[in-house]
Amino acid sequence: MRYRRRTGHSSKNTTKEIPPANSSTNDTDALKPDITSSLEHIRTTLGNSTDIVIREIPLDEEEKHYMAILYTDGLADQKVISESVMMVVADITKSLVKEDNEYSQPFDGQKILEKVSLVNHEIQTITDYKKLFHALLSGDTIFLIDGLDRGIAAGTRGWKDRGVMETSAENVVRGPRESFSESLRTNTALIRRKIKDPNLWMETKQIGRITQTDVAIMYIHGIANDKIVEEVRTRLDRIDVDSILESGYIEELIQDKTLSPFPTVYNTERPDVIAAELLEGKIAILVDGTPFVLVVPALFVSFLHAAEDYYQRADISSFLRLLRYLSIFISLLGPSLYIAITTFHQEMLPTRLIFGLAGQREQVPFPAFVEAVLMELTFEILREAGVRLPKNIGSAISIVGTLVIGQAAVEAGIISPAMVIVVAITAISSFVVPSFNMSIAFRMLRFPLMALAGSFGLFGILVGVIAIVLHLCSLRSFGVPYMSPFAPLIPEGQKDSIFRLPHWLLSSRPRLINQTNYKRRKRTPPRKSRE
Repeated sequence: MRYRRRTGHSSKNTTKEIPPANSSTNDTDALKPDITSSLEHIRTTLGNSTDIVIREIPLDEEEKHYMAILYTDGLADQKVISESVMMVVADITKSLVKEDNEYSQPFDGQKILEKVSLVNHEIQTITDYKKLFHALLSGDTIFLIDGLDRGIAAGTRGWKDRGVMETSAENVVRGPRESFSESLRTNTALIRRKIKDPNLWMETKQIGRITQTDVAIMYIHGIANDKIVEEVRTRLDRIDVDSILESGYIEELIQDKTLSPFPTVYNTERPDVIAAELLEGKIAILVDGTPFVLVVPALFVSFLHAAEDYYQRADISSFLRLLRYLSIFISLLGPSLYIAITTFHQEMLPTRLIFGLAGQREQVPFPAFVEAVLMELTFEILREAGVRLPKNIGSAISIVGTLVIGQAAVEAGIISPAMVIVVAITAISSFVVPSFNMSIAFRMLRFPLMALAGSFGLFGILVGVIAIVLHLCSLRSFGVPYMSPFAPLIPEGQKDSIFRLPHWLLSSRPRLINQTNYKRRKRTPPRKSRE
């Protein structure tokens, strides 16, 4: 087989005007029958990029007609192209040349295209340049036949990725260890492995004028609310930006309220969590290039539940959830209560304890509020430094820095020992929250509550907590109340909120999310063993 292999550089050393990146006037034009002009337009539009490989294969001995094969080096699977595509194309061209020599049949580009379409099971018809560029830059292989105003794209995507690995952000003692990767197709396959139901539907669209990022919507037809699914489609279609590089872009553009510290879109990198959310009637949004998958609608209780809650026994899971709720109150109100009691309400403490605290604070020149702010800011800086430093030294630096700075501050008389203990317990409690986004929200609200406690005591804390509760009750996530099943109060939803009852009692799905297929299973108690 004879062919000419060209990269994006043209054979003629001429300077061509490259269209701007945001120009799409030529991209939507239909393909031209003249393959020479089509390839010239492709090279010009792509700026003669060197990673674009173009092979021109003659289809007759006179070399009057050519077939062009185009793919992007690094995005297309070279093994599939060399062992499968090129071998099949060689056999096709060889037989066509033989037919032309022996039987003098006229050149039939449509017949050639039909035979070429057998090289791959993922075939897409290409009729314009916009589809061609999207398929080419997504890793597909393009076939163009001289004389035809259309081509085909064969699915040969095969770039390097890190594969399925253990999650690093949502660790569990018992449960699956696999996590999503940066490949969209790998992520959808992980979900398909867990839900083998034909009603698991998926829609894919491209968002971003320049990046053309693949975004997939997955939901279970018949369980998910059709109105919520349509709302997700509408919000995604309204996005008009240049680039989508991570699911955080999508999260910020489709959330209900932007002026709120609380997240209204849930994200996770665990396939088992996404499968469980889909079975409750929620919708998953997968973005190519990130292992974090979005889930809507999101409820407040969802951010406090861990995947392991459903793998342990009900009594153990309920106890762990109670610990999380207690940790939330400590993380949010710990420093504020200490400031309010030691500043305004000393009579609430035992006499010996108040004398001990007064003795510790005798040499401290700052009020309790200033102490707390200094220590909280120090801990936040050390925590952020531990995240940004290399893994080998990040944890060591954060722990050693905390111990050294805390001990030095106490010995210098800047901070009292009791304040170090309170801030340390508060920082540890914030790590108990499974969701990182929700943990940040409580860390942010801690500072205004400390200011209210330092100004008005327990009355200021009460006003701040009421304001937070009112704000939470006003939030909605895709039309669903954020605080359900607490507000509005749904007795059926209390089975899996603060406590987790046994699986045989969880017979219904969340009422406000799912309105078509409410029953999860028949409520049948476990069979008792015979005595």
